[in-house]
Amino acid sequence: MGYRHHGDHCYCNFLLRGLVADGGLTMDYVPAISRWIHLLAGMMWIGLLYYFNFVQVAALKSAQGDGSAAGITKHVAPRALFFFRWSAVVTWLAGASLLGENFASAFTLQPAYAAIGIGAWMGTFMLFNVWVLIWPNQKKILGLVEASDAEKNTARRVALLASRINTMLSIPMLFFMAAGAHSALYFGA
Repeated sequence: MGYRHHGDHCYCNFLLRGLVADGGLTMDYVPAISRWIHLLAGMMWIGLLYYFNFVQVAALKSAQGDGSAAGITKHVAPRALFFFRWSAVVTWLAGASLLGENFASAFTLQPAYAAIGIGAWMGTFMLFNVWVLIWPNQKKILGLVEASDAEKNTARRVALLASRINTMLSIPMLFFMAAGAHSALYFGA
């Protein structure tokens, strides 16, 4: 996927012209679209992850103190969790699409793909946490499925720990994703 600047042509002209068959300006649209989807969905996923860990957890403690937590747990949390879990899936699928024929090389940590592979494994583990640990336990916490008080207490702890693990993994995951695209800068390779 390449972009060559041609004199005074603006990027808007590039988008309007599309593909130029003479070899001047070429763009493979599928990877470009996948990259933007990956980036935007990833921003939503990680942004909501940070929202839950740095904003909502503390806000719920305060709201429980004054009796106003129901607004968060009934209206905000379910909607935020919907976008959180599905943006995780879209991020992962778009990332897998970007890896394309290098998917196996990345996930088996072949030398040329080790950095992006480590980031991809972290993202995969985080996706697992979202769908297998966080979401099923949040359904219990929010009363979307029946659960005893003891089950809700366990669910709170599991969901919190999985979410905190994802928060901590997000930092090196983002580093390795960037390193995969700019390996020479980070690893001199």
